[in-house]
Amino acid sequence: MPDQTGLRVALAQIDTCVGDLAGNADAVLTWARKAAEAGADVVAFPEMTVTGYPIEDLALRASFRRGAERALADLARALDDAGLGDLTVVVGTVGERTSREHADAPARPTNQAVVLRGGTVHQRYDKHHLPNYGVFDEFRIFTPGGEPTTVDVAGRRLGLLICEDIWQDGPVAELSDDDLDLLLVINGSPFEEGKGHIRTDLAARRAAEVAAPLAYVNMVGGQDDLVFDGGSFVIGPDGTLLASAPQFVEHLLVWDLPPRGTAPERGTTAQPLDPDEEIYRALVTGLAGYVRKNGFRSVVLGMSGGIDSALVAAIAADAIGGDKVVGVSMPSRWSSDHSKDDAADLAKRVGADYRVQAIKPMVDAFEGEMALDGVAAENLQARVRGVILMALSNAEGHLVLATGNKTELAVGYSTIYGDAVGGYAPLKDVDKSRVWALARWRNNHALDAGDLPPIPENSITKPPSAELRPGQTDQDSLPPYDLLDQVLDAYVEHAEGRAELLARGFDPEIVDKVLSLVDRAEWKRRQYPLGPKVTALAFGRDRRLPITTRWREPVDTAASAEATARATGTTTDTVEQH
Repeated sequence: MPDQTGLRVALAQIDTCVGDLAGNADAVLTWARKAAEAGADVVAFPEMTVTGYPIEDLALRASFRRGAERALADLARALDDAGLGDLTVVVGTVGERTSREHADAPARPTNQAVVLRGGTVHQRYDKHHLPNYGVFDEFRIFTPGGEPTTVDVAGRRLGLLICEDIWQDGPVAELSDDDLDLLLVINGSPFEEGKGHIRTDLAARRAAEVAAPLAYVNMVGGQDDLVFDGGSFVIGPDGTLLASAPQFVEHLLVWDLPPRGTAPERGTTAQPLDPDEEIYRALVTGLAGYVRKNGFRSVVLGMSGGIDSALVAAIAADAIGGDKVVGVSMPSRWSSDHSKDDAADLAKRVGADYRVQAIKPMVDAFEGEMALDGVAAENLQARVRGVILMALSNAEGHLVLATGNKTELAVGYSTIYGDAVGGYAPLKDVDKSRVWALARWRNNHALDAGDLPPIPENSITKPPSAELRPGQTDQDSLPPYDLLDQVLDAYVEHAEGRAELLARGFDPEIVDKVLSLVDRAEWKRRQYPLGPKVTALAFGRDRRLPITTRWREPVDTAASAEATARATGTTTDTVEQH
């Protein structure tokens, strides 16, 4: 006879803040109450819920670990006092353990899952596999656990793991003989494009290994340069998606584990997002989290009339409201009338506080004291604009948004201490081709909803230009963006060398110029503001190259050597833009 005991499971994908121990604990209490009201027997929260994630070197401070442990104990009592003592609550936090080999050594931090029940800590599990790639450096910070953990809830057996433990072989295999009813995994898995199906495919394989459904709860929200998309789900051992939560919003996913011997039924499933919408929502989530968690109330950016500042303004308006966006037009003697008109139109569409501050008098005053021409004169204009934005930030408390994109950052097409100033860069991990795609998606989304598109059509269709000299366009200095982004994708994202690029059929002169520009711009990228990671390889934590290096991709032919000399032999190339 089948066991007639079912189990209602709740997955609470919530937005936590690193270091806000009291605030995070309050959020757990709030969402645990919601789970209880929904009839849940167990509710699971994301990885390191109490502390926020990632905590980086805060884990190494004993004072922080003590504070987290106090917050955990207070949370257990608060749950019981609220009448939730019978609810099994699984949360993540930072723990401690001593070395088996050196028991007298100081305790080391662990990435821990904790089971709370009846006002006390019922069980603890320390994460076994500590990722040490991409954005992760947990192996340096934490000490690994090793013992598998199962939790009994209402007569059902749950296996408990943390994030990377299912990405590596070992921990799941240790639970495969435990006759599990459910494998519960708490996660802090950052968003990147295309990662959703990778998670579900992996989870399906692990569910098959334990012959039981797998419940995967993930955090949501922005934390510095990382974005967490939620997207929690339950998947069956046959690979069937049984339930799923929407991305980029806090959500409580409730699913019923059926009695043993009974086939699991599908619960609610969220509609997958279009790829462009997914990226756009990630950018909005990242900016909103950074603004809110760092105490800003508003943002300021330069509105040039171009596509990059237009998209950033739309993202900012969606993230925090157009009334909290300050857009500043800073025309120079070379600024076109259509650019000024497009900037004013943009501000009206998104509801921004629009201001005009001409830079000509400031530039004239500087040039009256110091003779400049060429790139130096062009960069002066950009730096005056940076001074204006930072002055408004200091005077009025706005967060300055840099509007450059990943393509420009890759080749150094920005002015250091000029258009590169800012506290946050929403498009840092978005190449120019994708900027246009996202702008078109956002406008089409508005039209579908019967709203006014936020981005002026002219900003999308006109040739991009920095307007730092008469008649300037980006393509005076760079290959066409669609071609440039293909070369950059191969060289930066996939780490292909010159020979591989030539084998793809790219023109040697273009390859040599692009590679030279990318290699010379590393020092600029180190000083650029942080921005949300949305691709598999973002500048910053994902790609760590030395600034001082004499390595250059080998050039095989005399013709290619000549091309390289042409690409690197002039200091007046506007792409350099120091």
